[in-house]
Amino acid sequence: MVAQEVDERVPGKDFRGEDTWRIFRYMAEFVEGFEILSGIGSAVSVLGGSRVKRSDPYYKLGVSVGEELARAGFAVITGSGPGVMEAANRGASQAGGESVGLNIEIPFEQKPNPYVKTLINFRYFFSRKVMFAKYSRAFIFLPGGYGTMDELFEQVTLVQTRRIEPFPIVLMGEEYWKGLFSWLKGTMAARGLVSSADMKLFRVTDDPQEAVAFIKRFYEAPVGWKRKAGKSR
Repeated sequence: MVAQEVDERVPGKDFRGEDTWRIFRYMAEFVEGFEILSGIGSAVSVLGGSRVKRSDPYYKLGVSVGEELARAGFAVITGSGPGVMEAANRGASQAGGESVGLNIEIPFEQKPNPYVKTLINFRYFFSRKVMFAKYSRAFIFLPGGYGTMDELFEQVTLVQTRRIEPFPIVLMGEEYWKGLFSWLKGTMAARGLVSSADMKLFRVTDDPQEAVAFIKRFYEAPVGWKRKAGKSR
Protein backbone atom coordinates (compact mmCIF):
# COMPACT_ATOMS: atom_id res chain seq x y z
CA MET A 1 0.00 0.00 0.00
CA VAL A 2 1.25 3.49 -0.81
CA ALA A 3 2.31 5.24 2.37
CA GLN A 4 0.14 8.33 2.70
CA GLU A 5 -0.96 10.39 5.65
CA VAL A 6 -4.65 10.73 6.28
CA ASP A 7 -4.51 14.50 5.66
CA GLU A 8 -2.16 14.36 2.71
CA ARG A 9 -4.72 14.94 -0.03
CA VAL A 10 -5.88 18.40 0.98
CA PRO A 11 -7.02 20.20 -2.21
CA GLY A 12 -4.54 22.83 -3.36
CA LYS A 13 -1.84 21.83 -0.88
CA ASP A 14 1.45 20.27 -2.02
CA PHE A 15 3.08 18.02 0.58
CA ARG A 16 5.94 16.80 -1.61
CA GLY A 17 8.42 19.11 0.07
CA GLU A 18 7.93 17.14 3.29
CA ASP A 19 8.74 13.73 1.80
CA THR A 20 12.29 13.48 3.18
CA TRP A 21 11.19 14.40 6.70
CA ARG A 22 8.35 11.90 6.54
CA ILE A 23 10.96 9.13 6.42
CA PHE A 24 11.67 9.77 10.10
CA ARG A 25 8.02 9.21 10.94
CA TYR A 26 8.17 5.86 9.14
CA MET A 27 11.30 4.94 11.10
CA ALA A 28 9.73 5.94 14.40
CA GLU A 29 6.76 3.62 13.85
CA PHE A 30 9.03 0.71 12.98
CA VAL A 31 11.31 1.30 15.97
CA GLU A 32 8.42 1.50 18.44
CA GLY A 33 6.75 -1.58 16.98
CA PHE A 34 9.94 -3.65 16.99
CA GLU A 35 10.82 -2.66 20.55
CA ILE A 36 7.41 -3.49 22.01
CA LEU A 37 6.46 -6.58 20.00
CA SER A 38 9.84 -8.31 20.16
CA GLY A 39 9.06 -9.27 23.74
CA ILE A 40 5.55 -10.71 23.41
CA GLY A 41 6.58 -14.28 22.53
CA SER A 42 4.56 -16.57 20.27
CA ALA A 43 1.58 -14.67 18.91
CA VAL A 44 -1.36 -15.19 16.56
CA SER A 45 -3.16 -12.36 14.77
CA VAL A 46 -6.96 -12.52 14.80
CA LEU A 47 -8.60 -10.21 12.26
CA GLY A 48 -12.20 -9.54 11.29
CA GLY A 49 -14.87 -6.90 10.88
CA SER A 50 -15.13 -3.90 13.19
CA ARG A 51 -18.87 -3.70 12.45
CA VAL A 52 -19.70 -7.08 13.95
CA LYS A 53 -22.09 -6.52 16.87
CA ARG A 54 -21.63 -8.04 20.31
CA SER A 55 -24.86 -9.98 19.80
CA ASP A 56 -23.54 -11.56 16.58
CA PRO A 57 -22.54 -15.26 16.71
CA TYR A 58 -19.23 -14.29 15.07
CA TYR A 59 -18.45 -12.02 18.03
CA LYS A 60 -18.96 -14.95 20.37
CA LEU A 61 -16.77 -17.08 18.12
CA GLY A 62 -14.07 -14.42 18.32
CA VAL A 63 -14.17 -14.51 22.12
CA SER A 64 -13.80 -18.29 22.08
CA VAL A 65 -10.87 -18.07 19.66
CA GLY A 66 -9.09 -15.56 21.87
CA GLU A 67 -9.62 -17.76 24.92
CA GLU A 68 -8.31 -20.90 23.20
CA LEU A 69 -5.23 -19.11 21.90
CA ALA A 70 -4.43 -17.71 25.35
CA ARG A 71 -4.85 -21.11 26.99
CA ALA A 72 -2.45 -22.57 24.42
CA GLY A 73 0.16 -19.96 25.36
CA PHE A 74 -0.23 -17.62 22.39
CA ALA A 75 -0.45 -13.86 22.62
CA VAL A 76 -3.37 -12.46 20.62
CA ILE A 77 -2.76 -9.56 18.24
CA THR A 78 -5.66 -7.63 16.69
CA GLY A 79 -6.22 -4.28 15.04
CA SER A 80 -7.45 -3.04 18.47
CA GLY A 81 -10.85 -1.88 17.21
CA PRO A 82 -14.41 -3.04 18.00
CA GLY A 83 -16.26 -6.04 16.58
CA VAL A 84 -14.24 -9.19 15.98
CA MET A 85 -11.06 -7.48 17.16
CA GLU A 86 -12.63 -6.61 20.50
CA ALA A 87 -13.97 -10.15 20.80
CA ALA A 88 -10.55 -11.77 20.33
CA ASN A 89 -8.87 -9.33 22.74
CA ARG A 90 -11.66 -9.95 25.22
CA GLY A 91 -11.24 -13.71 25.05
CA ALA A 92 -7.47 -13.48 25.48
CA SER A 93 -7.82 -11.11 28.41
CA GLN A 94 -10.46 -13.26 30.13
CA ALA A 95 -8.18 -16.29 29.82
CA GLY A 96 -5.25 -14.42 31.35
CA GLY A 97 -3.26 -14.13 28.11
CA GLU A 98 -1.39 -11.30 26.42
CA SER A 99 -3.80 -9.09 24.48
CA VAL A 100 -2.20 -6.78 21.90
CA GLY A 101 -3.79 -4.09 19.74
CA LEU A 102 -2.23 -2.40 16.70
CA ASN A 103 -4.39 0.68 16.28
CA ILE A 104 -4.55 2.70 13.05
CA GLU A 105 -5.28 6.41 12.82
CA ILE A 106 -7.99 6.92 10.20
CA PRO A 107 -10.39 9.81 9.42
CA PHE A 108 -13.31 8.11 11.19
CA GLU A 109 -11.44 7.70 14.45
CA GLN A 110 -10.97 4.13 15.64
CA LYS A 111 -10.72 3.87 19.40
CA PRO A 112 -8.92 0.90 21.00
CA ASN A 113 -11.24 -1.57 22.66
CA PRO A 114 -11.06 -1.89 26.48
CA TYR A 115 -9.59 -5.41 26.40
CA VAL A 116 -6.25 -4.41 24.86
CA LYS A 117 -3.38 -4.67 27.33
CA THR A 118 -0.52 -3.68 25.02
CA LEU A 119 -1.38 -0.91 22.56
CA ILE A 120 0.64 0.55 19.68
CA ASN A 121 -0.72 3.35 17.52
CA PHE A 122 0.13 3.63 13.82
CA ARG A 123 -0.35 6.46 11.34
CA TYR A 124 0.63 4.32 8.34
CA PHE A 125 -1.02 1.10 7.21
CA PHE A 126 2.16 -0.29 5.69
CA SER A 127 4.20 -0.17 8.92
CA ARG A 128 1.28 -1.72 10.82
CA LYS A 129 1.13 -4.54 8.28
CA VAL A 130 4.81 -5.27 8.80
CA MET A 131 4.19 -5.73 12.53
CA PHE A 132 1.31 -8.14 11.93
CA ALA A 133 3.39 -10.26 9.57
CA LYS A 134 6.68 -10.18 11.46
CA TYR A 135 5.40 -11.09 14.90
CA SER A 136 2.57 -13.52 14.11
CA ARG A 137 3.08 -17.27 14.04
CA ALA A 138 -0.33 -17.65 12.36
CA PHE A 139 -3.34 -15.65 11.18
CA ILE A 140 -6.98 -16.36 11.97
CA PHE A 141 -9.57 -14.49 9.89
CA LEU A 142 -13.20 -14.15 10.91
CA PRO A 143 -15.85 -12.45 8.75
CA GLY A 144 -15.01 -8.87 7.86
CA GLY A 145 -14.98 -6.24 5.14
CA TYR A 146 -12.40 -4.65 2.86
CA GLY A 147 -9.74 -4.34 5.58
CA THR A 148 -10.05 -8.00 6.48
CA MET A 149 -9.84 -9.02 2.82
CA ASP A 150 -6.82 -6.79 2.31
CA GLU A 151 -4.93 -8.45 5.17
CA LEU A 152 -6.04 -11.93 4.12
CA PHE A 153 -4.83 -11.68 0.55
CA GLU A 154 -1.65 -9.88 1.54
CA GLN A 155 -0.64 -12.77 3.79
CA VAL A 156 -1.68 -15.38 1.23
CA THR A 157 0.33 -13.56 -1.47
CA LEU A 158 3.45 -13.44 0.71
CA VAL A 159 3.25 -17.19 1.31
CA GLN A 160 2.27 -18.05 -2.28
CA THR A 161 5.21 -16.10 -3.71
CA ARG A 162 7.55 -17.43 -0.99
CA ARG A 163 8.53 -13.97 0.11
CA ILE A 164 8.14 -15.40 3.61
CA GLU A 165 8.14 -18.95 4.87
CA PRO A 166 4.68 -20.54 5.11
CA PHE A 167 2.58 -20.32 8.23
CA PRO A 168 -1.00 -21.29 9.18
CA ILE A 169 -3.81 -19.20 7.72
CA VAL A 170 -7.18 -20.14 9.22
CA LEU A 171 -10.59 -18.87 8.10
CA MET A 172 -13.44 -19.18 10.59
CA GLY A 173 -17.08 -18.83 9.63
CA GLU A 174 -17.58 -21.41 6.87
CA GLU A 175 -20.93 -20.00 5.81
CA TYR A 176 -19.42 -16.55 5.32
CA TRP A 177 -16.40 -17.72 3.30
CA LYS A 178 -18.04 -20.31 1.05
CA GLY A 179 -19.01 -17.79 -1.63
CA LEU A 180 -15.44 -16.53 -1.86
CA PHE A 181 -14.06 -20.05 -2.18
CA SER A 182 -16.61 -20.89 -4.83
CA TRP A 183 -15.42 -17.90 -6.86
CA LEU A 184 -11.74 -18.64 -6.30
CA LYS A 185 -12.20 -22.22 -7.46
CA GLY A 186 -14.78 -21.68 -10.18
CA THR A 187 -13.29 -18.53 -11.69
CA MET A 188 -9.67 -17.93 -10.76
CA ALA A 189 -8.49 -21.54 -10.53
CA ALA A 190 -10.64 -22.57 -13.52
CA ARG A 191 -8.83 -19.98 -15.64
CA GLY A 192 -5.45 -21.09 -14.37
CA LEU A 193 -4.81 -17.80 -12.58
CA VAL A 194 -4.11 -19.65 -9.32
CA SER A 195 -2.98 -23.25 -8.96
CA SER A 196 -4.58 -26.12 -7.10
CA ALA A 197 -1.78 -25.82 -4.54
CA ASP A 198 -2.70 -22.15 -3.99
CA MET A 199 -6.19 -23.25 -3.01
CA LYS A 200 -4.69 -25.26 -0.14
CA LEU A 201 -3.06 -22.30 1.59
CA PHE A 202 -6.12 -21.86 3.82
CA ARG A 203 -7.69 -23.96 6.57
CA VAL A 204 -11.42 -23.44 7.12
CA THR A 205 -13.11 -24.39 10.39
CA ASP A 206 -15.72 -23.13 12.85
CA ASP A 207 -14.12 -24.92 15.80
CA PRO A 208 -11.73 -22.77 17.90
CA GLN A 209 -10.06 -25.83 19.40
CA GLU A 210 -9.46 -27.29 15.94
CA ALA A 211 -8.02 -23.98 14.73
CA VAL A 212 -5.55 -23.76 17.61
CA ALA A 213 -4.63 -27.44 17.33
CA PHE A 214 -3.91 -26.95 13.61
CA ILE A 215 -1.54 -24.08 14.42
CA LYS A 216 0.26 -26.10 17.08
CA ARG A 217 0.64 -29.16 14.81
CA PHE A 218 2.09 -26.98 12.06
CA TYR A 219 5.05 -26.06 14.24
CA GLU A 220 5.49 -29.52 15.70
CA ALA A 221 5.74 -31.33 12.35
CA PRO A 222 8.98 -31.01 10.29
CA VAL A 223 7.29 -30.25 6.97
CA GLY A 224 9.17 -28.88 3.97
CA TRP A 225 10.81 -25.48 4.31
CA LYS A 226 8.35 -23.96 6.77
CA ARG A 227 9.59 -21.61 9.44
CA LYS A 228 10.87 -23.23 12.62
CA ALA A 229 9.43 -22.13 15.94
CA GLY A 230 10.99 -18.97 17.26
CA LYS A 231 12.64 -17.92 13.99
CA SER A 232 11.86 -14.32 13.11
CA ARG A 233 10.83 -13.16 9.65
